Amino acid sequence: MNAPLNKRLAAYANALRDLNFPFAEAYDDLVARLKAGGIGASAPLVGELMPPFHLPAYPRRLVSLEEVLAAGPAVISFNRGHWCPFCKIELSTIADYQEEIAAHGAQLVAILPDRQQFTRQLPDEVLRSFIVLSDIDNAYALSLGLAVWLGERIVKLMEGRGYRLSEYQGNDAWFVPLPATFVVGANGRVLARHVDPEFRQRMEIDEILEALKASRVA
Repeated sequence: MNAPLNKRLAAYANALRDLNFPFAEAYDDLVARLKAGGIGASAPLVGELMPPFHLPAYPRRLVSLEEVLAAGPAVISFNRGHWCPFCKIELSTIADYQEEIAAHGAQLVAILPDRQQFTRQLPDEVLRSFIVLSDIDNAYALSLGLAVWLGERIVKLMEGRGYRLSEYQGNDAWFVPLPATFVVGANGRVLARHVDPEFRQRMEIDEILEALKASRVA
């Protein structure tokens, strides 16, 4: 599909609904719960410093925010896991624009709670374009106020579909990060952000490119 990212995501969400797939209604309930709880409100705002991290990346190395920003700005995307169709659509779409993003001197970083043996199952274009980091036990997401408990209904649905988050993450907490995107300048300050309890919507590519363009002009 050549449509903008959120139209692609909406098409997938609508297909689930049209097929009467039980996840559609369960996700509606989850979004309502997240909105009521104000999830993501404490995450870094535009102009604030992005908190530092040291996270493992394949193969067997630690990557810090300082190291990433030493090369220039970064687009940092939090995603639920290698198994999430919405996240794979988002990451693959961003990867399609890797050259345009790199032209602004920026790197792409994906942060997932999955262990590395599972992050390596992401689509090839994502693995080529992103630095993929494992946020063990959602520790970094928790520190930003982005960790989400999926709830018993979704846990049962996922188990019924063969999703093994306890194996993917190495724990049985059934927490995932709220999908969020931060465009971070080389000085460590947030240039733009997309943090929304409606996790079926993500930051558009045009917003990412506009934030990077503005950072070069400033």
